[in-house]
Amino acid sequence: MAVNPVPQNTPKPAAKRKIIAVASGKGGVGKTWFSISLSHALSQSGVRTLLFDGDLGLANVDIQLGLMPQKDIAAVIAGKTTLAQVVTTFTDGTFDILAGRSGAGNLASLPLQRLTALRDALVGMADGYDRIILDLSAGVDRTVQTLASAAGIILVVTTDEPTALTDAYAFIKLYAAEHPGADLRIIVNLAETRNSGQDTYETLLKACRNFLDIEPPLAGIIRRDNKVRDSIRHQTALLTRYPSCDAAQDIEAIAGRLQRIT
Repeated sequence: MAVNPVPQNTPKPAAKRKIIAVASGKGGVGKTWFSISLSHALSQSGVRTLLFDGDLGLANVDIQLGLMPQKDIAAVIAGKTTLAQVVTTFTDGTFDILAGRSGAGNLASLPLQRLTALRDALVGMADGYDRIILDLSAGVDRTVQTLASAAGIILVVTTDEPTALTDAYAFIKLYAAEHPGADLRIIVNLAETRNSGQDTYETLLKACRNFLDIEPPLAGIIRRDNKVRDSIRHQTALLTRYPSCDAAQDIEAIAGRLQRIT
């Protein structure tokens, strides 16, 4: 599959180290929920965190949290305001959000120049935060590639479903080809147990090692937890509604490990 070229004027290393992109080859693996919960866990540990809803056109961070932002990224793209002026603070989680606009398909097909300008504006926000979490759309199209190039770490979320694993591998293959040496790490979501999650990771690792000659490390395993679905249904953050459940503990452990990466 061909990948459209991405801009070469990539962000400076100091800003990139603060930005963590969350990607997946396949939709429906819990990427957005993970991005929200990771932002929440980081902020609870005293890390100034901004969550950017980069799923342009199908944004739903605000929906999952029951927020109604007055302005969103669409206003920035339309030239009506700046990125800093559309920041919404999620008071329950004490982190900031740059909300997208669900159903705005035109945002997903932005011209490359405007997409690059949006990426660079996001990088410019890094001075005001310790971490920026960038929730990307599923797949590895031009939009994903361009926005992901702002990040120093890319977390690829998968589950044990064969299609999720296949698509996660495809993402890693294509992104690594375009960005040799990229810091790609694996998140296994919806694992029945930690051991089964480790097996899922080993399956993906084996394919990457044998066919791509790279070994993306495991960033964490999140156990299947019915309280996740309940929190989404009630448009409430998991760490607010069920702060001590299994999935919440797993997210906090991942956040702690990421904080030790400089």
